[in-house]
Amino acid sequence: MQLEVRPDPAEVGRARRWVRARLAGAGVGGDEPLAETLILLVSELVTNAVVHTGRPAVLRLVLPLVAGPAPVRLEVADTSDRAPVPRCADGEETGGRGLALVDGLADRWGWSPDGAGKRIWCELDRCPGPRAATVAYGGSVSAYKGLAYEAV
Repeated sequence: MQLEVRPDPAEVGRARRWVRARLAGAGVGGDEPLAETLILLVSELVTNAVVHTGRPAVLRLVLPLVAGPAPVRLEVADTSDRAPVPRCADGEETGGRGLALVDGLADRWGWSPDGAGKRIWCELDRCPGPRAATVAYGGSVSAYKGLAYEAV
């Protein structure tokens, strides 16, 4: 399942509520670290899409069908062909930290061209373990080989 997001900053709150509801339906409590981290990642990626592109976006959450080591995947696709550019924000700047947060919180993240636009994705491992330092830019990376997933 996916959520279409209008190019309006107010949509960020709607996207967070949508993800919370999907997680609750999958038995993930809103106060669990996985849920809290996913909500922050949704905020950052959807904000980047609506603020920096000014175009509609599509939010997608992919949850494993069963609990285990399979990651949870979050994707935001938009119709801008501009690549995401991580910035180094100065202390007083109010923006420019979104991708740094994604890099620090996600186990893996990256982006790839998607039709006339792009898709930015990140993954969180459900089971505690060592953090992978994998970032893929512009390529196709799949952690799903042999695992059962449900797109919600």
